[in-house]
Amino acid sequence: MYEVFEQLLQKYGLTAYKVSKATGISQTTFSNWKSGRSNPKIDAMQKIADYFGITLDYLMTGNENGEEKKTDLTPVSERDIAKRFDDIIGDINDSDGSPLYFDGVELDDKTKEIMATFVANVRQQFEIMREMAKKK
Repeated sequence: MYEVFEQLLQKYGLTAYKVSKATGISQTTFSNWKSGRSNPKIDAMQKIADYFGITLDYLMTGNENGEEKKTDLTPVSERDIAKRFDDIIGDINDSDGSPLYFDGVELDDKTKEIMATFVANVRQQFEIMREMAKKK
């Protein structure tokens, strides 16, 4: 199981630390699995499978009728992207925060409004593309 986990980390460019934070599984637990000091419990393996958008069977064996589920983004990645869009829009619209600068020049309110609208539109396009990809 741990070998498949390591392959998934490499495939998605992630670290055990990032998965630990997202799933609530301690890094010590991952270390114990790697060294063979303990074996993963089903609930922990299910959290990992859900995080990567794969089946439990694939996580345990590396095989699922010859293939892993096809997914470009994990559900956690999708939530992270959506949150980041919201954070950017919030930063742009935050009148109490620090001023925004581009190339050393402070942005005026009209420019910030245009930027916020643009980022909101990009987020909406991302959502549409994600929904279209799920239908394929």
